[in-house]
Amino acid sequence: MITKVAKNEIRQRKHERVRKKIFGTPERPRLNVFRSLKHIYAQIIDDTTGTTLVAASTVEKELKDKLTYGGNKEAAREVGRLIARKAAEKGIKQVVFDRGGYLYHGRVKELAEGAREGGLEF
Repeated sequence: MITKVAKNEIRQRKHERVRKKIFGTPERPRLNVFRSLKHIYAQIIDDTTGTTLVAASTVEKELKDKLTYGGNKEAAREVGRLIARKAAEKGIKQVVFDRGGYLYHGRVKELAEGAREGGLEF
């Protein structure tokens, strides 16, 4: 008998497979994306030390005041721009993009394009 598996469990399996190949270094850290129904989150992570260098999301005060809703493409693009600005302040220019098991489409794509507009290279 085949059991029904939740979409998030499938995404987590994909993410684990991808994470075997994608690794953030101090020279080129990993830009990780997490998407929920109401918000989108992005982190720049150095996997050698396991530390988050920069983080941005639609929950943050400076974006929350500007956005009406955190779960759409416009919000995702703003989070991309914000994380690129914060990364530039820390001296990070190049990253490895980790889409977190999500398709490169919609909000994930908008976040990536916003980060590229802000000056990140990947």
